[in-house]
Amino acid sequence: MPNASSWSASSPLLLLWEDSSGTRIFLSLLYAVLAISGTLSNVMVIYLVFSFKKLQTTSNAFIVNGCAADLSVCALWMPQEAVLGLLPPNSSSLRSAEYRLLRGGLLGLGLTVSLASHLLVAFNRYVLITKLPSVYQALYQRRHTGCMIGLSWALALLLVPLLPGLWTPGSAQQPPLRQTDGSSRYTALLLALAVLGQTALLLHCYLGIVRRVRGSAKRVSVLNFHLLHQLPFPAAPPPPRRAQRRLSSVSVLLLCCVFLLGTQPLVWVSLLGFFLRPAPPALQAASWLLLCALSALNPLLYTWRSEEFRRAARSVLPRADGPAAAPRPAAAAAGPAAAPPCPQL
Repeated sequence: MPNASSWSASSPLLLLWEDSSGTRIFLSLLYAVLAISGTLSNVMVIYLVFSFKKLQTTSNAFIVNGCAADLSVCALWMPQEAVLGLLPPNSSSLRSAEYRLLRGGLLGLGLTVSLASHLLVAFNRYVLITKLPSVYQALYQRRHTGCMIGLSWALALLLVPLLPGLWTPGSAQQPPLRQTDGSSRYTALLLALAVLGQTALLLHCYLGIVRRVRGSAKRVSVLNFHLLHQLPFPAAPPPPRRAQRRLSSVSVLLLCCVFLLGTQPLVWVSLLGFFLRPAPPALQAASWLLLCALSALNPLLYTWRSEEFRRAARSVLPRADGPAAAPRPAAAAAGPAAAPPCPQL
């Protein structure tokens, strides 16, 4: 394996700096799997929300915003990495500065909006569960929700051209965390501190939800805020309240753990490179891979415990015992498209 000084600007992001064809093929296949699974899952969530009125809520609007951003990573950036990993290191396609900036821009735009959407969803649920219904309705009016989503994209569009090195690890002669110039080191530090601050806010919101749900006598699913009797199809009998509260808490903690696993390795690798010495190239590559893989996992994280999403998906997916059930827009239109009712705990 070549040392860090042999890093080339033409190398794709996560090739582990090895010349082994087996490694390059394995990583290309990994990118391909993440690209296909992430694209299908993100498109599926967006389609279900737009097809069923009952799913068109404020919380799901932020989830759809994250899915749209994740498509920039899964559908546009990852397939390019899968193909570039199979090309020779000296390929002219990899040497083009404009092409590298385009890839970095797609990655930066998607990851920035996706991370912002995580925080928007967490804060929305925190206000819904812990504040009065009047506070939630006043804060999350349709206009305010649209402004929050627009600001997430405006922030991403502002950061990508101002800090091109933030999301273009392959745009310099060495990996960004190994560069010795001050601008690259401070760019990595900025990225680490921003993600670390966002993580602290996200954990504060979800842990506050867990504390409130555990102390409540009502059955509240923190990953599925909508009441099942509002659905246009029959609802299953609810589980016991104590078991439901315990399961809700576990679901939130699992979401937090996956988010920490996807974001914190890059944070601490960046801090290590700034304050001590750069981490091994393979560790840097693995930290970026975990962050990018989060784009493929996000739809599952936010919908696997939602009974509404499961029932909506079953109604549109083909079944083995009969033809596929089409969406029921007429029945779905009977419900309000506004934010879900706020349970008073």
